[in-house]
Amino acid sequence: MHYLRILPVCLTFVLAAGINTLAEDVYQKPREFVKEAFAGEIPTAKILRVTGERRAQAARILGHPPHMLRTRYWRKAERTAWVLEEIGKTKPITAGFIVDGGRLQDARILIYRESHGAEVRHSFFTRQFKGAALATDTKLDTSIDGISGATLSVSAIRRLATLALYFDKESKVQ
Repeated sequence: MHYLRILPVCLTFVLAAGINTLAEDVYQKPREFVKEAFAGEIPTAKILRVTGERRAQAARILGHPPHMLRTRYWRKAERTAWVLEEIGKTKPITAGFIVDGGRLQDARILIYRESHGAEVRHSFFTRQFKGAALATDTKLDTSIDGISGATLSVSAIRRLATLALYFDKESKVQ
């Protein structure tokens, strides 16, 4: 009978842990991000194939093979919008990027699923990407400051920003 007194406490910890691991913070739906990127008129989605040398280059940027064989993007004139995902520590982070004229115009965290590191969603972090371009096919020309306690999330967003710029460049030659 002694275990009946501690059972509610144990159950509370198990439920709290379960809720935390299932957390998904949606800051902006991807469709709304794309709509905003193009002043309310969403262009027809296009497909970029991530195969061959493009796949190899994406793997160099990400530090692992990309999970996709193709990715959707939206284009109007020189402006493209990309909704990409990368693992932070253990869960995917969904981010949106607007590229115009080969430079990042906006970077946003759309959906965050990790239990730590959500500070990357704030504008003090994401505005560092504005104006960034590719220095090489695997590096940004801008230094991005980290956030204590969010190292893996910062790294994931930096890689995604680089990937968005690379994909933007590749979308023009396809």
